[in-house]
Amino acid sequence: MPTTLTESSIRDLLSKVPYPGFTRDIISFGIVRDIRIGAEVAVQLVIATNDAGVASELRDRVMKALAAEEGMPPVKVLVDVQAPVQSGGQGPLPIPGVRHVIAVASGKGGVGKSTLSVNLAASLSAAGFRVGLCDCDIYGPSVALMCGANARPYADEQGRIEPVAGHGLRIMSMGLLLEEDAPAVLRGPMVTRYTQQFLRHVAWGDLDVLLLDLPPGTGDIQLTIVQTIPLAGAVIVTTPQEVALIDARRAVSMFRKTNVPILGIVENMSGFIDPEGRRHEIFGSGGGEREAEHLGVPFLGQIPLDPALRIAADEGTPLVLSNPANPSSAVIIKAAKSLEVTIREG
Repeated sequence: MPTTLTESSIRDLLSKVPYPGFTRDIISFGIVRDIRIGAEVAVQLVIATNDAGVASELRDRVMKALAAEEGMPPVKVLVDVQAPVQSGGQGPLPIPGVRHVIAVASGKGGVGKSTLSVNLAASLSAAGFRVGLCDCDIYGPSVALMCGANARPYADEQGRIEPVAGHGLRIMSMGLLLEEDAPAVLRGPMVTRYTQQFLRHVAWGDLDVLLLDLPPGTGDIQLTIVQTIPLAGAVIVTTPQEVALIDARRAVSMFRKTNVPILGIVENMSGFIDPEGRRHEIFGSGGGEREAEHLGVPFLGQIPLDPALRIAADEGTPLVLSNPANPSSAVIIKAAKSLEVTIREG
């Protein structure tokens, strides 16, 4: 067995295997769930399809790709076929009572997407809109903490989950359902089911807009959402450095391939102003603005690396409400105003 055979090297090989009918590879589709290396290499795939031939073709493609590698031990491919989410054959279906759904997304984690989601939602609510905020990051929910929400959701007479109210918002998050410090230990299919429940089985009521705080990447949750509900658009969050911009491009590409309009790019952590008034470009400068120009999408502003945003998030009150005059708040409020055109349509 070659000493270079690792899970990472196996993933590199599988990243060249396209999903049947697509040019996109099975790694970026997120269907490779487990890789075990021992006397044999065992690869587990999880797919949602009604086409019985897809599983067989996938198995053959993976076997062929790995067997071609010199020194590869015997390969076993397990394909777990799940029933796809049903939408009555009608494509994406609106959420009853919700006029518009806007996704806040990023390709990379840790860029401040949840912070922006919470503050955008609070800004729109303060402007007079009826706003819901759904934390779709099932594994790493943070919206509840950032909104100071700790009440347990309950079911109404129809068995629908009542969202929690806070700061004029209707809020749903896995963080409201888990015990403190308890992890969400879920396989892919269960994550998809929870996402569907948050969208379809929550009594959102009449909303002008529902903001979705998406997890990083372009995996199961993103694909579930774009395939099952119509999105009015997506806001992409990035930091200035290239490593974040690369992933932001991937997020933009995914939305464009699924015909979701890009409403704009926000550059977060854009410079730090020290107590003496000097600016430090910790993560670089202007990358988000240049990327927006390159992609031909609106640039919604630069949010500095601001301790006030962190403190407000930890304390559970959006900064745009506790200190609307703060420079970071001003950028977010302006970005929210740019979304109002989309929200007022229809």
